[in-house]
Amino acid sequence: MNLSALDIVVFASYCALILGIGLWVSRDKEGHEKNAEDYFLASKSLPWWAIGASLIAANISAEQFIGMSGSGFAIGLAIASYEWMAAITLLVVGKFFLPIFINKGIYTIPGFVEKRFSKNLKTILAVFWIALFVFVNLTTVLYLGARAMDTVIGTGDGSLMMYSVIGLGLFAAAYSLWGGLSAVAWTDVVQVVLLVFGGLVTTYIALGHVSPTGGVIDGMVHVFNTVPEKFSMILSKGEIITPDGKDAWWDLPGLSVLIGGMWIANIYYWGFNQYIIQRTLAAKSLPEAQKGIVFAAFLKLIIPLIVVIPGIIAFVMNSDAGKLTTESLDPSFINAQGSVINDNALPWLIRSFVPAGVKGLVMAALAAAIVSSLASMLNSTSTIFTMDIYQPYINKTATDKQTVSVGRISGAVALVVAMLIAPALGSLPQAFIFIQKWTGVVSPGILAVFLTGLFWKRATNNAAIWGVILSIPIALYFKVASEGWSEAAVFVNIPFMNQMMITALASIGIILFISYLEGKGKIDEKGINLTSQLFKTTPAFNIGAITILIICTLLYAIFW
Repeated sequence: MNLSALDIVVFASYCALILGIGLWVSRDKEGHEKNAEDYFLASKSLPWWAIGASLIAANISAEQFIGMSGSGFAIGLAIASYEWMAAITLLVVGKFFLPIFINKGIYTIPGFVEKRFSKNLKTILAVFWIALFVFVNLTTVLYLGARAMDTVIGTGDGSLMMYSVIGLGLFAAAYSLWGGLSAVAWTDVVQVVLLVFGGLVTTYIALGHVSPTGGVIDGMVHVFNTVPEKFSMILSKGEIITPDGKDAWWDLPGLSVLIGGMWIANIYYWGFNQYIIQRTLAAKSLPEAQKGIVFAAFLKLIIPLIVVIPGIIAFVMNSDAGKLTTESLDPSFINAQGSVINDNALPWLIRSFVPAGVKGLVMAALAAAIVSSLASMLNSTSTIFTMDIYQPYINKTATDKQTVSVGRISGAVALVVAMLIAPALGSLPQAFIFIQKWTGVVSPGILAVFLTGLFWKRATNNAAIWGVILSIPIALYFKVASEGWSEAAVFVNIPFMNQMMITALASIGIILFISYLEGKGKIDEKGINLTSQLFKTTPAFNIGAITILIICTLLYAIFW
């Protein structure tokens, strides 16, 4: 084992602290039995700083800490567009989406669909989301987290993989399934401090080791001079070839990261993803939720320093003058099939360079990133199943006690399924990209339903149902070629970001067309009445938003 006694003490202290906080804040108050609002929406009592911290803790998980550092190793800083563009997307969500959601008083995103369209469409989307959470999100976070633990604590040969999957899963379940969103959100405040601090410490130590002279500034200069091409935000075709021989342009196709499909991925994720948006629905008020959104957007600007730069540093350390060779690459980056495991970048840095004592703190930060996201996903999966499937279809007269119990049981079942599947993901070269591609099959159609439902009063229920259903074969049509499943001329191979944009536009077109045929231009009776007053924001939100936009513009201007 690569942990000292001091590391173990530090890590154990972290575990005890999180469990203690989670169980303490979720305890039943004297004379009050936990009801659905307490369990699923934290009694609608969260302040802005808890919302912002919880948003980032839910978002920054193994797919970022491990997967994005792996993409930094393979591609470079360009992958940071997912973070910097997310900061802008959060502002859009806070300004235009959140006021409508809070005004409607919803528990879940599918619940909004029922109020705007129908119960049938709500159920279709609820099933979509549960499947996505269980078979993509939960499994990949468990797998990446377990791989990191196996590399840092063990030898990286997979011997600790299943033990790590079980340990991470049970740790997340220990407080989240019992305490609900309240336990998740308040522990996230501690988790986000740990993951940001631990991530910065890892970057600081790695920069001190990467250059011959040592020192953080010299290290950053050395990394940039060695691989300047990895600091390009807008990639040209053929500019970056990943260690597995693929052109990175296919994952980040030039200007599409600014004006194309990345908007589809980001707006879907931050605006209509239950396990992200749920903590904003639990805010004390709309202005409080919007302040939390701005706080999260500021934090997103520094995340690449924690999750992308370490991957680039690891690449430089394992290269010969910026070129990977068999002799220069550490053996832990090679799997049994002889392929490069990009996602081992951060775990390798932690194992190789972080000293005893500090390693326990960094391990705690890594665990915080993994466990906080697992807890959020489990809570949201149980919320959707309970509120959108169990209550309306299985037990319409369920008591608060029954509702909370079903929430706990459904979350536990989802976790067990994900734990069984997670070890099978061992062949992924870049898990972060894998998640984006498979989420991109369902997200364009769902986004089309929400955008038309929110902002077009004439969108009808039947049109929305056909739009989301037909989006799947449209997305799979492109995926057939991009995954190499068929070389027939009828299939067109284009970058998956462009696939998402085309699928979203096609789905919106289907909804508009069918709505017109059905309604002949009439306003749907469930159409949302939008007013300028609804979208009015406070001076604090406006100042924060303008500052973030200026910073993002400068970042892209510097690293273009």
